[in-house]
Amino acid sequence: MLRLKAHHLLLAGTASGLALAMFQPAFAQQAAETELSPIVVEGGQTGGAEDKSGVGKVKGVVAKTSRTGSKTSTEIKDIPQSVSVVGREQMDMQSPQKIDEALRYVPGVNPSTYGTDSDTDWIFVRGFQADQSGVFLDGLSFYQTGFGTFLMDPYFLERIEVVKGPSSALYGGGNPGGFINYVSKRPGERYRSVETGVNSFGNGYIAADIGDTLSDVLSYRVNGKISGGGWETDHADDLRGAIAPSFKWQPDEATSLTVLASLSRTDLVHTSTGFLPYEGTVVPNAAGYKIPRDFFYGDKDLEQYDRTQAMIGYEFSHTFDNDWTVRQNLRYGTVSLQEDGLYSNGLLTGTSLGRYRWAHDTQVDTFTVDNQLEGKVETGALEHTLLLGADYRWYQHGASTFYDGGVAPIDILNPVYGGTYGPATLGPESKTTLNQLGLYGQDQIRFGEGWVATLNGRYDFVSTKLDTSNMERTDSEFTGRAALAYEFANGLTPYVSYSTSFSPTTSDNGAGSLLEPESGRQWEAGVKYEPASFDGLLTAAIFDLTKQNVAAAAPTPSNPNFIAPIGEVNIKGIELGAQANLANGFKLIGGLTYLDAEVTKTTSVAAAGTTPIQVPDLTASLWLDYTAESGSFEGWGGGVGVRYVGESFADSTNNFVVPDATVFDAALRYNRDNWSVALNVANLFDKAYVSSCKNVGFFGSCGYGAGRTFTLKAQVNW
Repeated sequence: MLRLKAHHLLLAGTASGLALAMFQPAFAQQAAETELSPIVVEGGQTGGAEDKSGVGKVKGVVAKTSRTGSKTSTEIKDIPQSVSVVGREQMDMQSPQKIDEALRYVPGVNPSTYGTDSDTDWIFVRGFQADQSGVFLDGLSFYQTGFGTFLMDPYFLERIEVVKGPSSALYGGGNPGGFINYVSKRPGERYRSVETGVNSFGNGYIAADIGDTLSDVLSYRVNGKISGGGWETDHADDLRGAIAPSFKWQPDEATSLTVLASLSRTDLVHTSTGFLPYEGTVVPNAAGYKIPRDFFYGDKDLEQYDRTQAMIGYEFSHTFDNDWTVRQNLRYGTVSLQEDGLYSNGLLTGTSLGRYRWAHDTQVDTFTVDNQLEGKVETGALEHTLLLGADYRWYQHGASTFYDGGVAPIDILNPVYGGTYGPATLGPESKTTLNQLGLYGQDQIRFGEGWVATLNGRYDFVSTKLDTSNMERTDSEFTGRAALAYEFANGLTPYVSYSTSFSPTTSDNGAGSLLEPESGRQWEAGVKYEPASFDGLLTAAIFDLTKQNVAAAAPTPSNPNFIAPIGEVNIKGIELGAQANLANGFKLIGGLTYLDAEVTKTTSVAAAGTTPIQVPDLTASLWLDYTAESGSFEGWGGGVGVRYVGESFADSTNNFVVPDATVFDAALRYNRDNWSVALNVANLFDKAYVSSCKNVGFFGSCGYGAGRTFTLKAQVNW
């Protein structure tokens, strides 16, 4: 039985009800004075032209503008890096229930690397793990480490944007492979939508999206969702509740203030899909046994996962009479997480799977503010769009942990649950504090008949402190980006760019000192094409990306959390992408990425020249969607998709291979008037495969890919 107290969900539901009740008189008064505007957004339908702000709705599946790649509202073809956008309509078409599921059709991204995990979004971008230092919300960092992570539900987002390659010149410390920016739903129009659904494991939800204008200067939007039920593994279940109110005050066209807040609670029993041994998943063990895909290695009598997450912030913007704009974006976030459970230790002997117990009590607090000044100037034949900024981030992570390696193993064929466990004796709190101050500038220069040059520079001051071990480190880093592009009249824009990055770490080297920041550099050349014959964006890029001072897990039996630098990793790659709103109701999303990854410097002779673990050489995806726009089948629609993940290695010496896998998806839906129903099937043919493995043997971690999952949902708009 889940332990999430009913009053937490009651509180969220009551807050939603009270908010709607408070606003109802305003609705009634407004209805008496003027005719209400029509519904703007309806699930599964294209709603007019794209919002040019770079944070609004995407027309169909083709985004043309973005703020993420430049911090200014810029056409994607003019951003000198690969940028992919998953808009609201694509999410409604494919029905992802987690962030990593929403990224399945994005080139350069390898999501769900540990399979179905109910409490973590695992994401790699261009071969490097991005889910810790490469996640942002509304342009502000979600920097996270260990178990102190922030979780977002795709339902609350308008867009998910991925910028590939180093971006520290704008955002400071981050993953060199790229980063993911979640863009929240925002107020400003009328929204009336209720959606409910359930999947084949009995996990159901009900969600609402309500918004309107309260006056000529004030608008609001409230999103709420309650979900719960089973997961693919036996005994796993969850119960979640979240609410995200937002308000926008816009006294005139030059000034706006948007307040964004959210509160969520999660209680779950772990899915047990990760942390499995290589011998027993990818291949049978010595006795010929493999662990069933739905096997639960924990114990519900012990399981605990209680998460409370809250955030509040604002976005302020004012444009002066001289067309210069000042912006300030600010957010405070906090996570409280208590967790206790049993995990596989990566060893399967006969039918006996070894286990250990891990518990922790984690508290995370973070504060981020970004100040920007943007304006245009001309110097002779050069047209400049200038951006000057200063941002600050503060991150504090406190955790008390417990580890017990003496837990009895479990039989994978005849599991016995209901053991006797004493209370977890948590150790002293370990507290990590990170401060980062960055000063940055950007100049987007237009000249000639179509030349676009982009220059970025940023200087960061970082301090990191581990209170318990009395370790402290200060660093200062300069990062930059320089790029040149040319816009042809036929919609073709070739470009070349060079960018650098750094990422401070909060881990020690095992010898009493903090690890030095990781650094990255990348050359990228590509072309972006917006054809005149249809609404689409086609992209191609080649890149040479190097990450230095690489920190990686190097677990030992006495210290499963040991971290060590392995030197340098180089990844050369090719990336192709396509998004198109075609004629007669057809839409297409496609991508292909080839990575040639190599460990170029390392302390291990055996690992020199090898391929890093968990990096597939080839990934590809294609989704074709169709909606009948007229005739007897008007309103009917559907889509088919295929995803391919190439083979990867499970160990640093490349002796153990994780085979490739091809997975098919499908969707069927019907839209009529103000309601719609849809059926999505992920992994249509129930392909059994392993997503990836990290290490082999003791503390090896492999994860089964998600099996076939049916999701049936219905939506009504009014």
